[in-house]
Amino acid sequence: MYFDGALNRDGAGTGVLFISPKGEQLKYVLQLLFKATNNAAEYEALIHGLRIAVTLDIKRLLAYGDSKVIIQQVNKDWECTKEKMDAYCWEIRKLESKFYGLEFHHVPRDDNVASDVLSKLGSKRSIVPPGVFVQALNSPTVEVEEEPPTKPDLVPAIG
Repeated sequence: MYFDGALNRDGAGTGVLFISPKGEQLKYVLQLLFKATNNAAEYEALIHGLRIAVTLDIKRLLAYGDSKVIIQQVNKDWECTKEKMDAYCWEIRKLESKFYGLEFHHVPRDDNVASDVLSKLGSKRSIVPPGVFVQALNSPTVEVEEEPPTKPDLVPAIG
């Protein structure tokens, strides 16, 4: 499975490409209809792909992404430093238990072109070619409460 997230002025989207051992392909586009960061789009792509794999009853999966940050975090080589990224990592941990074998590998962007093209179709809300599954996501997969401001805004008293 190859995954990628895209963020541009038109919006955010993800692309997921499954390639079976026989070379058969399944292509998915996810349109993110909420404000997302680039890392959030990458995580949404990975989670979406893992969920699809579970519904297809795939038990062994190699997942390839070109975001070094995401791959390092899900492989536990780097810590998730922001609360939202930690919530995404936790969601990945829950999905990992559905597989007998699951590996995450970083690939150069040039080796991830197909899922990159799919993610851009999602982010630009472009017409998707026949044979590609499309889904819109209205809100993030994970919920994180907004952090309170570090200092309350003080309003001077008048009088």
